[in-house]
Amino acid sequence: MGRQNYSLTTQRVVDFVSLLTHTSGPAAGKTFVLRDWQADILEQIYGPTYDDGRRKVRTALVTIPRKNGKTELAAALALYHLLGDSEKGGQVYSAAADRHQASLVFNAACMMIRNDPELGAILNIVDSQKRIVHHQSGSFYQALSSESKSKHGFSASFIIYDEMAQAPNRQLWDVLTSSMGARAQPLTVVISTMSPDKHSIMYEQYDYALKVRDGIIEDETFTPIIFQAPEDADIWDEQVWYACNPALGDFRSLEEMRVFAERAKRIPAAEAAFRNLYLNQLVDAEQRFLSSTDWVACKEAIDPEALRGKKCWGGLDLSSTTDLTALVLVFPMDDGTMKVLCWFWVPGERLQDRADKDRVPYPVWRDKGYIIATPGRAIDKDYIVHILGEVAVKYDIQGIAYDRWRIDELLKQLVDESIEIEMHPWGQGFKDMAPAVDSLETVIVNNTLRHDSPVLDWMASNAVVVSDPAGARKIAKDKSYEKVDGIVALAMALGLYFKQPPKTESVYTERGILTISL
Repeated sequence: MGRQNYSLTTQRVVDFVSLLTHTSGPAAGKTFVLRDWQADILEQIYGPTYDDGRRKVRTALVTIPRKNGKTELAAALALYHLLGDSEKGGQVYSAAADRHQASLVFNAACMMIRNDPELGAILNIVDSQKRIVHHQSGSFYQALSSESKSKHGFSASFIIYDEMAQAPNRQLWDVLTSSMGARAQPLTVVISTMSPDKHSIMYEQYDYALKVRDGIIEDETFTPIIFQAPEDADIWDEQVWYACNPALGDFRSLEEMRVFAERAKRIPAAEAAFRNLYLNQLVDAEQRFLSSTDWVACKEAIDPEALRGKKCWGGLDLSSTTDLTALVLVFPMDDGTMKVLCWFWVPGERLQDRADKDRVPYPVWRDKGYIIATPGRAIDKDYIVHILGEVAVKYDIQGIAYDRWRIDELLKQLVDESIEIEMHPWGQGFKDMAPAVDSLETVIVNNTLRHDSPVLDWMASNAVVVSDPAGARKIAKDKSYEKVDGIVALAMALGLYFKQPPKTESVYTERGILTISL
């Protein structure tokens, strides 16, 4: 291991792990040699601390292709927390989908103990219970599976979840993580390959990790560590393999990977397995619509006052009374860019519960003015009409495209309030949404969109598109992982702008022939 400039807390973990032994392969029984990339993972988890020395990170997601040494690293961390880090009476758990998977980390930890007489003298292995006890501190480590009958009465201080992608449900995860409240500095580490199932607990954690990594959500207690080949990568390029398999050519066999890759070229099912297990890709027919790199490249601070009086086109995605509603305006600028302003409404009652459910900071967004929380459990359309009245005065609105669903009452209120805006019904099927989606993709790929809303960032990261047999696309709310209302409204606004020919004055006026006399 070359690098030595780790934090003191990380160095303590590194020093402990370096006293252990490898348990399999050519290095079995030899001293555990941490690679630099493994120590870097530990630094990301254990390095950040508060002023009083307590660690900041409480959850870490390490998603990495198979055969990169995750089992031995997981076993080493379990022993560290049992001996070197755990408070008195610590409870250390490794969790897995089934008994066989759960036994892998446990067996590796047992082998490390049996290879070291000093550890064997202070730790008692109870094979029948998949438990290791440190009597001096009153702490223990136990391996659990989702098949375990008893999942209550825990007070976990450290959890390591192995191959969460295989978890049949979230019950074991919820029971363990909710048991950590009495601990001073609890830590949960997930080490797993990816799951393409958008309803799985692993995909939930991965989706959250992407939002933290991309700055959409600020959470210093969560560390995303993602080894994954990009979606658009050439999967047969060995440089791509090396980029996401840090142990490749070391203790991860390059020859075996080449053999499987050749098979995957000929067998479609094997290709899916190669992408998932060897490159850690999401293998799914429904893919995220927008590249986070392209989306982030379009971020720019927007000054609403600088847009006063300028022409704009809008999209309105009206929700049910208890969900999010989005209004988005796009402003074509002289330099060819399209600047975006947006408004979001959400019921204000039980806002924190909604934030916990959707895993986004609604109260913070409300306080910073990114969303409007209306009183009560349902959105009062008066608030939407009020904003529409304000923007109609402030900006030169050429038209607003709207989803027909639940719109009648709002249209009537606009008439009653004498708010004059050209409102255009916009179907949500392939016919209307396909050109709108194409327009949105074009301005993002060409880097001509300009936006600065964290709410819109969140929705962009959620958007999934589906295609009809002709290749036309639309944003699928029912398949997108979380809310996408703002992206739908943005697509409608752009679709309306590109659909309507620019309004020009008569050629006679331009030539000075037509005049108006009073």
